[in-house]
Amino acid sequence: MSDDTGFSEQKPIRVFLLDDHEVVRRGVQDLLDAEPDIEVVGDAGTADHALARGPALRPDLAILDVRLPDGDGITVCRELRSRMPGLACLMLTSFDDEALLDAIMAGAAGYVLKEIKGSDLVTAVRTLASGRSTLDPSTTARLMKSLREEKAGSGSEEDDALAGLSPREKNVRALIGEGLTNNQIGKRLYLSEKTVKNHISRLLAKLGVERRIQAAVIAAHASEASPSVAEHHRP
Repeated sequence: MSDDTGFSEQKPIRVFLLDDHEVVRRGVQDLLDAEPDIEVVGDAGTADHALARGPALRPDLAILDVRLPDGDGITVCRELRSRMPGLACLMLTSFDDEALLDAIMAGAAGYVLKEIKGSDLVTAVRTLASGRSTLDPSTTARLMKSLREEKAGSGSEEDDALAGLSPREKNVRALIGEGLTNNQIGKRLYLSEKTVKNHISRLLAKLGVERRIQAAVIAAHASEASPSVAEHHRP
């Protein structure tokens, strides 16, 4: 576990689980509870149960099954985050392209397949708890290809919004796409963390989104040819 997560054995990552299969819930709970810096504080098998119980437990992170008998994990993600804006949501699914864009736009910070290795799931939990995001690479690549094909040959409001970003905001956006935390972005650009937060707030407003991961995805499929953030100079 990296030192910048702020979590430890004394202050573990509080995780809430939502899956309609008890065996899956038990398996994930046993896996995570075996880690000294992670604690499963509660679980649910339905969307209604999750919405009724989840907020009271004040989790840092929720692992949500996409398909549920009484709804879907994407709606639960949106509802939980409306009550707990700081909550990180990791979507768990059996299908490699199911509702990925919807999950991202609902504010999910991660999206993984149920066939994920146990060690990789633990890593994903720590990554999201540290303020970064994680998405299944192959699934994301297909989504980006599909979005680019839909946009081919036509302008878009997203392109206009990206064009309206300042050079500094474009640099910050690129580093968000790399999954860096505010602190790491500040060090890379020689800016204070407060200044980074201000830049992020402005660029999210310009892009019309509320989450860093959404900004990263919009930027990723808007232009593959944009220059990388190779050099950074002190302001």
